[in-house]
Amino acid sequence: MPNKQAGIVHTEAAQPSIEAAVIHLSIEDQIALVEAIMNPPEPNEALRKAAKAYKRLVAESR
Repeated sequence: MPNKQAGIVHTEAAQPSIEAAVIHLSIEDQIALVEAIMNPPEPNEALRKAAKAYKRLVAESR
């Protein structure tokens, strides 16, 4: 059986990292985030160009 105290210590040691990863948003920001995820804008020319460059770079690195 695993040592329960070791598990507690591990969990407590990880807590600062977990808390650092939490993002606090206002209600308005939460709504804006959900709307952007649910209804993303069409990619513009700069994004399409960057995607092509990325795909080319990945293909060349193989």
